[in-house]
Amino acid sequence: MTEATTLARAQAGDGEAFRALVDPHRRELMAHCYRILGSVQDAEDVLQEALLAAWRAIGQFDGRSLRAWLYRIATNHCLNYLRGEARRPQPAGHHGPPGQDRPGDPWWLEPYPGDVDDLTPGPEARYDARESIALSFVAGLQHLPPQQRAVLVLRDVLGFSAAETADMLGTTATAVNSALVRARAALPPDRSPHEVPIPTSPAEAAVVDRFVRAFQRFDLPELVSLLTDDARLTMPPEPMEHRGPGAIARFLVELHQGQELRFLPTRANGQPAMVLYIPDPQAPIWRFCGLIVFSLRGGQVRGLTRFAGQASLTRFGFPRTLPRGFDA
Repeated sequence: MTEATTLARAQAGDGEAFRALVDPHRRELMAHCYRILGSVQDAEDVLQEALLAAWRAIGQFDGRSLRAWLYRIATNHCLNYLRGEARRPQPAGHHGPPGQDRPGDPWWLEPYPGDVDDLTPGPEARYDARESIALSFVAGLQHLPPQQRAVLVLRDVLGFSAAETADMLGTTATAVNSALVRARAALPPDRSPHEVPIPTSPAEAAVVDRFVRAFQRFDLPELVSLLTDDARLTMPPEPMEHRGPGAIARFLVELHQGQELRFLPTRANGQPAMVLYIPDPQAPIWRFCGLIVFSLRGGQVRGLTRFAGQASLTRFGFPRTLPRGFDA
């Protein structure tokens, strides 16, 4: 069945035909919503609403570029969500106005499950797929005004032209170019994708393994040696952060000193990650204690982001508890 035939059937009300058109774009649209919103849960909800809107409007689609049309709908649903983010529940202990920047990463930041090798940017994109989904880059985007955030993602991440982006956002190419200049200037230097190298060599696993083993031994000097001088540890939704190898290593050791630690490997935002379990003092089981995402530079760790939420764990396919005899 040709795409034109499938489109004609979808426009005639065939739901299966509509799904056949949309499904090849669903994963990249999900990543797009996640970049703009910073939360996997919010991205899932907004994408569902956007695809429902696309289904209702498929009869008006002119047939030129389904991908661009879907991105237009998804982007505007993301922007509408951000305009109403005052309705977003605030975490305990957060007393500032919605959207106000705090130290550390945005409290709503969530890790994106798995790798991103199947996300293909357009010919004008400045960043490759791995760079554009890096956790610190997504966190940095959250500090930009919504319109600038959308423009930067559409232009620099996805490679849409200024004219295409203007059409999606209902503005002019001049306004898009102006917003892009401001967005690039406002993005914190340490959040630029080019400043977040994600190694793909086997050395990556060796660095993470050395760090995990040092952590399990509470080997403070080894942990310090494996962290870059500008290393950061953040723990969304908690507002604090720790900077520098000494401060980070001491915090990790003091937090878990005397505990037996169990790590299971995974991937998040295209980066190496570990799921941490600690023993339950009352039962012969391991209990989930956190998901740690690693950002590497060469043979060292330059960033650690720790998530404690159970919702993130579920998306990564790990259980909340393990039997004490479990062997990965």
